[in-house]
Amino acid sequence: MYEIWLGLNIAYEIALSMGAVLAAVLVAWIALLMVGRRHLAAVSVRQLLWVAGILTMVAFLAMPGLTRSSFGDMGYWLDWASLAGMALGAGILGALLAWPAVAARMALAKPGPSAIR
Repeated sequence: MYEIWLGLNIAYEIALSMGAVLAAVLVAWIALLMVGRRHLAAVSVRQLLWVAGILTMVAFLAMPGLTRSSFGDMGYWLDWASLAGMALGAGILGALLAWPAVAARMALAKPGPSAIR
């Protein structure tokens, strides 16, 4: 139980240290939602799952190097659980950011009612 509590505290401290980045990502996400709000339902869930899966795999492989660690240093189950959780979080975040971005692209690509065809 102590290991899980320690892992949660570490995640909380990392989130606190990245507060400005998290706020900027939230503002960008809300802006993208506003631009593509009419086309959000048209984005395929299957596409978003593919994006999440690919980003999760990339994050799983890249994260030990980004944290100046390696797979050889991970000898404890909590290390693997933390890596899997962070990678899954990165994949979900990527899918959440891709969703309005794809919808905004669809909104900007469609001609308006007054466009000449």
